[in-house]
Amino acid sequence: MIVHHPFAYSIGWFSFTGFGIAVLLAFVIAQIISQRELARRGHNPEPIADLIFAAVFGGLAGAKIYYFFLTGDPRDLISRGGFVFWGGLAGGILAVLLVIKLKHLRVQRIADVAGIAIAAAYAMGRTGCWAVGDDYGRPWHSRFAVAFPQGAPPSTAGDMAAQFHLAIPAGVAPSTVLSVYPTQLFEITLGFIMFLILWRLRDHKHAEGWLFGVYMVLAGLERFLIEFLRAKDDRFFGTLTMAQLIALAAVLGGVIWMRARRTVTERAPGIYATAT
Repeated sequence: MIVHHPFAYSIGWFSFTGFGIAVLLAFVIAQIISQRELARRGHNPEPIADLIFAAVFGGLAGAKIYYFFLTGDPRDLISRGGFVFWGGLAGGILAVLLVIKLKHLRVQRIADVAGIAIAAAYAMGRTGCWAVGDDYGRPWHSRFAVAFPQGAPPSTAGDMAAQFHLAIPAGVAPSTVLSVYPTQLFEITLGFIMFLILWRLRDHKHAEGWLFGVYMVLAGLERFLIEFLRAKDDRFFGTLTMAQLIALAAVLGGVIWMRARRTVTERAPGIYATAT
């Protein structure tokens, strides 16, 4: 069993955590990838900075609002923890779409590079969850399992029962620190694999936007599978969680989107700029 210790430091009145650093780097990586890929395709990369700015605020707000929806506790809106991926993705997309409309940009053009960037940002962002001991999995007895005595929350039997409604064996004291699946590490790995697949497909011959459909399918599958190992209390539909239902919808939406953007036409151009 591995014992996890959070990455957090204070310098005078200023404190910072691995989560904050990871989120910052995630958006930086997303901006670099998006700008360079747009430029490589012959398009203007300058609007990406404004879109990333919108994604930051929309993503963080959406992640918080979704978490509040799950817990019903208004205090969670201002707490440092509690950011939900699907809420962040939805909030970020809505904010970016608003800026795209205001700047009269092509949604499909931005979406095609966004899929690659989001996958890379997701892998980086999950390192922050690992750094602070958040979003871990269900109890697991293995030498590769991880205990989070200072996690958010700690992986104690009491917290597992109270916050995630998991069944704890009789005789286990509430203060006992349990070992769990390190789902953050699984998601970092799967996120990086998603990025590699999308990067490999970045020169596709389909219409602009097709690659975002691939991202939706991959992200939905990743989330659907990892939810079986997560410590969760939102299993509203039998054994499935709300996140898994959203994941299935993302897969279906991705397939439909890919089919709609599979062929290059006059109204649905390819990914490379053409001479005018």
